[in-house]
Amino acid sequence: MPPVVNPSGMGYDKGMTVMETRAVQIERESRNLNAFQHRADVISHLIVNTELPWVDIAIAIDQLREEGRRLFPQKMELFELIYPRRFERLWQQWREAA
Repeated sequence: MPPVVNPSGMGYDKGMTVMETRAVQIERESRNLNAFQHRADVISHLIVNTELPWVDIAIAIDQLREEGRRLFPQKMELFELIYPRRFERLWQQWREAA
């Protein structure tokens, strides 16, 4: 069976199959997720390995939150469950304990 091609041609490059379009979407989502995770890792690094004050860390967290809202608006509840607690826990373990 040949690949399904969008008959209207709208929203697709000529000759691009629906499957190829989905692959492009998955690749873009993967790049966005990797970049987002890298930014979260940078914040973790700033907490653990620098003397940056909490106010600056909080600004970085807010920027990450806004990036998450832009890239993954349907996942913001998950963001709030994971990332703020992660950063607060790191702060308590590495800064307040020191």
